[in-house]
Amino acid sequence: MNWTWELRSRDGGMNGLEFARALTAGGFSRVLVHAAPSRLAVHVTADDGAVVARGDVDRDGDYSPITLLTRDGEGFTRAEIWPDGGHLGLPVLLPGGEVGVLTAWEHAEDRSWWRWSVEFSNHTGRPADWAPEGQDLRR
Repeated sequence: MNWTWELRSRDGGMNGLEFARALTAGGFSRVLVHAAPSRLAVHVTADDGAVVARGDVDRDGDYSPITLLTRDGEGFTRAEIWPDGGHLGLPVLLPGGEVGVLTAWEHAEDRSWWRWSVEFSNHTGRPADWAPEGQDLRR
């Protein structure tokens, strides 16, 4: 089953502003978000329209280029992180709605620079839980 992730910034307008609407395979307990808004509403639904989880998650602390969202029952927790090897293979939701898989990350000890790689793949029919052969996904 596929999941649709709707991420909205709660900082703009009465209903906020869409940040990303993304499609992933189902079953992810953790995802990464690049350049996440400080005030974020997350709503995840399954193919059949059932709500998987939803919640408001606000930044608590300093900005990081990567936010980790962790599903916590019917809601989410949020952490601003500098990824390490334990985050490789997680989906990365990008502004606008593209989704890739984190394949590499490195940064300076003082966090003055970072370099990362994301792999993108897709399938025309969007079959549920599809992944290309050999792709290392972490759920």
